[in-house]
Amino acid sequence: MTSPAVDPAPEAPLGASELRTPAAPTPGAPARRITGAVWAALGIVYVVWGSTYLGIRIVVETMPPFLSSGARFVTAGLLLAGIIAWRQGPAALKVTRRQLGSAVLVGLLLIPGGNGLVVLAETSIPSGLAALLISVVPAWVVILKAVTGQRPTAGGVAGVLLGLVGLGVLTLPGLSGDVKVVGVVLVVVATLLWSVGSFSSARLPMPANPFTASAYEMIAGGLAGLVIGLVRGEQHGLDLGDVSGRSWAALAYLIVFGSLIAFTAYAWLLQAAPLSLVATYAYVNPVVAVALGALVLNEALSWPIVLGGAIVVGGVCLIVSTERRG
Repeated sequence: MTSPAVDPAPEAPLGASELRTPAAPTPGAPARRITGAVWAALGIVYVVWGSTYLGIRIVVETMPPFLSSGARFVTAGLLLAGIIAWRQGPAALKVTRRQLGSAVLVGLLLIPGGNGLVVLAETSIPSGLAALLISVVPAWVVILKAVTGQRPTAGGVAGVLLGLVGLGVLTLPGLSGDVKVVGVVLVVVATLLWSVGSFSSARLPMPANPFTASAYEMIAGGLAGLVIGLVRGEQHGLDLGDVSGRSWAALAYLIVFGSLIAFTAYAWLLQAAPLSLVATYAYVNPVVAVALGALVLNEALSWPIVLGGAIVVGGVCLIVSTERRG
């Protein structure tokens, strides 16, 4: 997501043919201000995405994972493209081949790679645990920063280390056999793919309009999810008449709120805020997800989930405070 020197600044998007590689900061320059719009978008991602784990769990009760995920994102992407064309004119959807290729690549990493594997994992593990395992995202971000030569802040490293301690505690149910360990592994792999996609989005020649980029990402990722579902044979034995009303309602919620609103807010944040700050959603989402899973689905709150969740959520304070200082 970032150049080797610095996170992307929230200035106006670059031109159609420019790479998103900001210049190195001037020594002694004042810290970049995090605007109210950034906090508003973060709030949407924090709360709405926290609730999507519950929605996914309800969807896969009677729907196949990749086909439902693919249908969700294709529908949301087409709706977003239609809104863009209506509000800004069809010209707003025009992109170069390089920009389209970049959006497709990021969409494949984020949606069938990141989201799709989480959906698959939730067929075997509780929604709250899946959300808590997502806490490994900031750890991948720090590793990716180090690989590209950017030194992470001390506060960021401390926050990630605290989160990793919590991740170790959260893994105990899988190691003890209380949940399927394959589900745990799927979520961790999903976090890696999601992190790579997020990290790459500011280093590639993406569409200048972040909402246009989001539409192409969702359509490309959703189509890939449908293909994966068909290859896996999820269509065999699928009878739409057997799909429950609550699964349809949950899918509609995921399309409108989880994809159209929250995913678009996330795509905008990737261009407007430091990646380390954006990644803190991985610490806040679990609070919402665990609470809803317990209240709506009666998911058990074992001591590893409660203790591990408390530890990983604590890491957000260190990362957010570090980013606010600069």
